[in-house]
Amino acid sequence: MSKLPVLISIPHGGSQIPPEISDRVCITPKDQFEDGDALTQDIYGIKNEVLAIVEGNIARAFVDLNRDVNDRPPRNPDGVVKSMTCLGKPIYHSGQELDEDLTKVLLKKYYQPYHDSIRRILDSNKEIKLMLDCHTMEAIGPEISPDPGKTRPKFCLGSNFGKSCPEETAQRMADSIRTAFELSKEDVLINLPFAGGHITRTYGGKPVPCIQIEMSRALYLSKPWFDSKNLKVSPGRLIQLQKKFLQALKIFFRNTI
Repeated sequence: MSKLPVLISIPHGGSQIPPEISDRVCITPKDQFEDGDALTQDIYGIKNEVLAIVEGNIARAFVDLNRDVNDRPPRNPDGVVKSMTCLGKPIYHSGQELDEDLTKVLLKKYYQPYHDSIRRILDSNKEIKLMLDCHTMEAIGPEISPDPGKTRPKFCLGSNFGKSCPEETAQRMADSIRTAFELSKEDVLINLPFAGGHITRTYGGKPVPCIQIEMSRALYLSKPWFDSKNLKVSPGRLIQLQKKFLQALKIFFRNTI
């Protein structure tokens, strides 16, 4: 059976701390877990079903692969490198924040190779027809978000308002997700609350459409599937979500042909 003509990007599923900064870090494993898109590699990582996958291994708290290289503290504490987590926790011991030299090391070693891989795949594999940048989101908007305190949909698809992919393509993907996950129209929204981040804006339409997918963490980081004390999720739930995601892609391409 042929593989689906998709490149999947999973930038925030990593959990590793770069050894260059391990002695500076003061956040807890729970802080790190909550800052990233925990277990997204288990949900979206359908390696045997698609033409290409690019995954980040470093935790989002330390290098954010979905930010512009010049988006940094202090202007943005939640930039490509960070001073605080998305929930406002200081990441580094006082006086041990990243300096310019160390920032350059992290970007060269962990950030640039991720983007080089995406560009290389898009330039070399002409069979790819669609790119998906895959994330999860807090069920309720945190304070630093565009929708603080608001309950979010089960899925948000970002098309950068038609600039990263045609709106009809995003709508077909939304319909496919609704069918596979058995969701209502209100459960799957487009460009609300997120229209797409740096990856979507950078690669969308160059040359293939790119959609940012945000899945609510309520679908797996909540009871009865989530053990908040041990930060563990039922393996069966992760398998179920992965199967539904794959089903959504198959529906999308079946309806596209």
